[in-house]
Formats: sequence, C-alpha cells, structure tokens
Amino acid sequence: MTKLTMTVNGRKMSGHAEGRTLLSDFLRQELELTGTHVGCDTSQCGACTVHVDGLAVKSCAVLAMECEGAEVTTIEGMANKDGSLSVLQQAFQDHHGLQCGFCTPGMVMSASALLKDNPRPSEAEIRHHLEGNICRCTGYHNIVKAVLAASGQPVPEGVTATE
Repeated sequence: MTKLTMTVNGRKMSGHAEGRTLLSDFLRQELELTGTHVGCDTSQCGACTVHVDGLAVKSCAVLAMECEGAEVTTIEGMANKDGSLSVLQQAFQDHHGLQCGFCTPGMVMSASALLKDNPRPSEAEIRHHLEGNICRCTGYHNIVKAVLAASGQPVPEGVTATE
C-alpha cells in the first residue's frame, strides 16, 4: 500500500491505496466521500465523474496513484461555502433534473465542467456534452432544463417531471 496525498474539495487529504486502486474506490472507501457513485465500472455511465485538476474525468477509469498531489473536486465540494446548494445543484432541484438521484452527482460534475468552459451553452451543446452520462429515469429533458437555468438562460416550456 502506498500513501497518497491530494487536495480534495479544498482540503489536503491522505490515504493508502494499492497500485490498482481506482480513484472512485479511493474516494469512496479510503476518504469516505460516497457522493461519487459507481454505476458500471467500465467508464460508460458517468455516475463517477469528478474533477481532477479542473478537468471532468470518470473516476472509475483513473488510478488513484495518478492523482497524487492533484486537486480533486467531488460532488461534496460543489455546495456553497455555507453549505447551501450551488446554482447548478439548485437548478437540478428546481427543474426536477433528478429522480432516483443515482446519476445526479456525475451529471452535476459534467454539467459544471461544461458551464466553466461554455457559460451559455445551447440545448444541443448541453445534450452533446452529457452524452457520456447515462440516466435511466429522467429522459434528460429536465436535466437539460436545469443546465440552461443554471446558465441564466430561459428554460423552454414543455416536458415536465411528470410527463
């Protein structure tokens, strides 16, 4: 086991990992940050998306060792300093961008990376960017509406959480 140190959600944290330990497992098991979900272990679903040095990555496809000294942000680090929901998290709640909630951490992390690079994406750009994240409940319409709302753009009428 090797001792790893990284800055996670603004705090320097350390833990031990084998060379084959995935970042998702290290975060969940060693650092006890269970907001990062693992849905497939094959980097297909995106539920495990986190930011490493500012880039959105699927943590089930990254070795923990690769993140030695890195800046890592998980869903737990997305809230405001006072613990309230971020604008994006609040938009997911307000626009029913979640149902069971399993994909939500990865969706929020992916969407926040998009908004960082493109503060006012079109609906098509949002849909394209979220192609690497699977949601089996919502049908994506309300997720797209949430991202549009978080970007300060008008949210189209139409599909609602109950349709």
